[in-house]
Amino acid sequence: MHGIVLDGVFAQDPYPLYARLRREAPVTQATTATGTPVWLVTRYEDARTALADPRLAKDAHRLRAMLEARGNPRTLDESLMAHMLNSDPPDHTRLRRLVGKAFTARRVEALRPSIERISASLLDRIDPTSEVDLISAYAFPLPITVICALLGIPDADHDSFRSWSNTIVTNSETEEFQIASAGLVNYLTEQIERKRREPGDDMFSALVTARDDGDQLSEEELLAMVFLLLVAGHETTVNLVANGVWSLLRHPDQMARLRGDLGLLPNAVEEFLRFESPVNVATFRFTSEPVRIGDVEIPEGEIVMVSLGSGNRDGDRFPDPDQLDIDRGLGGHLAFGHGIHYCLGAPLARLEAEIAFRDLLTRFDRIELVDEELEWRNSQLMRGLVQLPLRLTPAVVDVA
Repeated sequence: MHGIVLDGVFAQDPYPLYARLRREAPVTQATTATGTPVWLVTRYEDARTALADPRLAKDAHRLRAMLEARGNPRTLDESLMAHMLNSDPPDHTRLRRLVGKAFTARRVEALRPSIERISASLLDRIDPTSEVDLISAYAFPLPITVICALLGIPDADHDSFRSWSNTIVTNSETEEFQIASAGLVNYLTEQIERKRREPGDDMFSALVTARDDGDQLSEEELLAMVFLLLVAGHETTVNLVANGVWSLLRHPDQMARLRGDLGLLPNAVEEFLRFESPVNVATFRFTSEPVRIGDVEIPEGEIVMVSLGSGNRDGDRFPDPDQLDIDRGLGGHLAFGHGIHYCLGAPLARLEAEIAFRDLLTRFDRIELVDEELEWRNSQLMRGLVQLPLRLTPAVVDVA
């Protein structure tokens, strides 16, 4: 099967292609929107195996060289690539250990009161008499405010960061991509210097001075790590919240079921993650030697993309996979990846989402779509809406 291009048309609705590939060519060659030849993995079991295979490497410097050799003009500034998601053991082990303590279940749960305050404040600002874009009013500012507070990033810089991040994760023009990449490097470099001069009680300051058995982050690793935490710390949750609300609106029986029993929220969040995975395709890997996936042997030196969104719609793993079912059993989906690169911030994303859906459903008796024809972001990496225009009817407060 040839001629597969992961372009803007694909981004609007990838599921018909995924279904055909799972049936006919579950491991196949494709081309990204920027012209990079890749191997695409679409079945659940193959995807899970590939995500945990150490022969599918992620070394940032080798990957950058491979992308440039294939004529990809959209490679990130090198100083943004040396983070744990783009590294293999032992570097990956060391980098993850240096930041992992901040994302334990206990530490994340301790953030609940502050996340609840941020959520309430954002919802207080929504004018229920007019239409609202849930993404700009709530789904974006909630997680970006949380992660920026953790890192000690000024509130005034949120919009600039949103613009840079959106440009980097979408199929933007090369010049725009390079401008955003350079803007982020300059901004984060200035922030590092500020943290050195005026350290605070925040994760960014802790990373600047992080030590573990005498080890510390290099300047390049520090810059890349903060970049990763900022991007991954909000992009997934923005899409999780917006995609989840959209999914409920398309399945009113499931909306009613959840409203009737908010105890189902943990289940519902897992189903939102599976049904409209916030990350469509995992970040690039490459074969360090010939690797057999399913019935296909991929030669050494090839770039591999694992589709999380396709694996999560695989009927061999999830019965009736194209239906939203918040009573579906917990776990098993690939939305946060699998293996050593499993998302470090998954507990935080889950907590933010549970708070977000609880607050939206208790604050508003009715949530309605203004427009049925919505646009999805032109991104092969992320699966998210550009806007989510809604009409919201506040719940009637009983003061008796």
